[in-house]
Amino acid sequence: MTTTISSVQNPKIKNIIKLHKSSERKKQGLFLIEGEKELKHALASGYKLHSCFYYKDKISEGLLTTIEKDKTVKKYEVTAEVFSKIAYRENSGWIVAQAFPKNHDLDNLSLKKSPLVIILETVEKPGNLGAILRTADAAGVDAVIISDPTTDFYNPNVIRASIGCVFSVNTASASSETVINWLKKHHFKSYAAALQTNKFYDDYNYYGPTAFVMGTESVGLTEKWRKAVDHIIKIPMLGINDSLNVSIATAVLVYEALRQRKKL
Repeated sequence: MTTTISSVQNPKIKNIIKLHKSSERKKQGLFLIEGEKELKHALASGYKLHSCFYYKDKISEGLLTTIEKDKTVKKYEVTAEVFSKIAYRENSGWIVAQAFPKNHDLDNLSLKKSPLVIILETVEKPGNLGAILRTADAAGVDAVIISDPTTDFYNPNVIRASIGCVFSVNTASASSETVINWLKKHHFKSYAAALQTNKFYDDYNYYGPTAFVMGTESVGLTEKWRKAVDHIIKIPMLGINDSLNVSIATAVLVYEALRQRKKL
């Protein structure tokens, strides 16, 4: 059964706006998926929907048919005015869904032989996290792990910047101490990208279990992580700046590992 909502003052519409905040996502155990492509990725990756809000005149027939088949999902047809109120961005495919998050405990990660993972310490910018998730998806990275997170995987800007790859990539978050112990337990060789070294990233091989540890753009890695990793590596910087955007630096390292592993 589909209910029609025509007022922006409807409590359900007000609640969608609340879910833009991390505290509300945690409190309600729900997050928002906006956009047709993002929603398709989420469904393909096994995410369960709570409810959908859409403007019927614009939504694609194929996606509407898929949603209508799931009788467990609450469906709300909204007016164009109401949808413009709940849309977080332009070109959103005229649909916003409320979905249930997955568990992101480290122990839930299933690792393949010689896994490749990305560790992000206290990632600050949702856009950077989203871009890194796109790289991880493209390169077949086994997991992206956030230590001491300050943003969550279901931030609307993470979902948007990742173009839904946040749903296809294995993800986890934990304290730095927990992540460091997890790496040791699973016999990873860890490599931190930092300036305090004369070793370049292509001086090593990345055939075995490998973790690339990346810090924030503002302060880099903490001393805790610099001491915990096996090797500190750097990317050549030949211009006036001393660092790359963290998402770009991560892509350089990941694709070097991928290039090497194709030779096996």
